[in-house]
Amino acid sequence: MLYEQILSAKKECKKLLAILIDPDKVAVERISVLTEKIKQSPATHIFVGGSSFAGHHLDEIIIEIKSKINLPILLFPGNPSQISAEADGILFLMLLSGRNPDYLVEHQINAVPILEKTKLEIISTGYILIESGSETAVERVSKTKPLPKTNVEYVAQTAKAGELIGNKLLYLEAGSGALNAVPLEIIKNVSNRISVPLIVGGGIRSKKQIADAYTAGADLVVIGTAFENDLNFFD
Repeated sequence: MLYEQILSAKKECKKLLAILIDPDKVAVERISVLTEKIKQSPATHIFVGGSSFAGHHLDEIIIEIKSKINLPILLFPGNPSQISAEADGILFLMLLSGRNPDYLVEHQINAVPILEKTKLEIISTGYILIESGSETAVERVSKTKPLPKTNVEYVAQTAKAGELIGNKLLYLEAGSGALNAVPLEIIKNVSNRISVPLIVGGGIRSKKQIADAYTAGADLVVIGTAFENDLNFFD
């Protein structure tokens, strides 16, 4: 069970790292180069998804990744069209930072008939967008505003509410290509407030920022844009 493995890692204080692959930005022909670099990295998981992917080659991308590398693949979908039975699991996202009902419950309802036809491990995930200095794709597509980074207590309350609702993971997100990463103070406060594993992503551009996020309390850090732009990021 993927979730049990994440829980075990948290209990053992073993930090996890996910490489986020945006299917909008990756051609199937380029997967071999990508996976070779991932093999050389400390990655423990691969996330696949994006805010606005509308293509028809998601299955093909995941099949190709699985043929090249033996890491768990979790879907990180922007909407139900981004579900593939070829993955190992799915972060079943609830956008806790926004009040758009489509992203709180409607997309999840529409995903049920698709998910019921798969064997994906479904992991309920509270998703919290934090302001990062510029409008991100998540903000634009979901038509929601991120939580202000200055209101640390409200962010922590939101995360705790997500846990109490039943989310098995909490995900603090600055957004793809964010100018600034999630502030360490927020990571620390949320980590201290919740007992479930904490994921942090967006705006992380250096190995030091990864280490700092871990120290602040992140259990799993996600790298996307920085790795896309420099496949030698971990060299």
